[in-house]
Amino acid sequence: MEKRLVDERKEEIINACEKLYQKLDFKDINIKIIGDQISVGRTSIYNYFQTKEEIFLALLEREYLKWNEDLTIILQKNEKLAREDFINKITDSLMKRRTLLKLISMNMFEMEANSRVENITTFKLAFKESVSLLEQCLGKFFNIKDSEAEEIAFTFLPFLVGIYPYTSITDKMKEAIHKANFAYKFYTDKELLKMGLEKILGGIK
Repeated sequence: MEKRLVDERKEEIINACEKLYQKLDFKDINIKIIGDQISVGRTSIYNYFQTKEEIFLALLEREYLKWNEDLTIILQKNEKLAREDFINKITDSLMKRRTLLKLISMNMFEMEANSRVENITTFKLAFKESVSLLEQCLGKFFNIKDSEAEEIAFTFLPFLVGIYPYTSITDKMKEAIHKANFAYKFYTDKELLKMGLEKILGGIK
């Protein structure tokens, strides 16, 4: 089968998975349900993906690739950025990637544990590019050493894992917080992202 058709079929499967993930939990989605949403049928999925986790990993890879496009624009279209402007641009780029934030916080381990090495490798390449672009932005706009940019990147990226579960509060969670008499601070994704970047960047001007 020619590469173009393979790519189109994969994209259709990933799109179906993404739409389902907007309505259902990860545990409630399986190959059969995804297959019901596509033109080629359930059995054909196995020509492209062996597990549902591989499909989700491909979705996450696509999310990182889209984020990489935004990071590239930030890097290439700006000669200088003040600290606040940089924080706003990174925050805005991630506000478009809520699926990314949800996936890395909820199902990262399962996706990798139940995927083939070749699928994990292509995902890691997309993630590697995200790390590199973030480090390049830090180096360019704040004139810091590579080692410091690396430390900041590898502090910020794990921080992202906590965004979705902290800000996605259900009514049941609110009730529990109230019963626990917990003075919980309710932040939006944007508020938490900006606050986190401020703290992580520390004294960098």
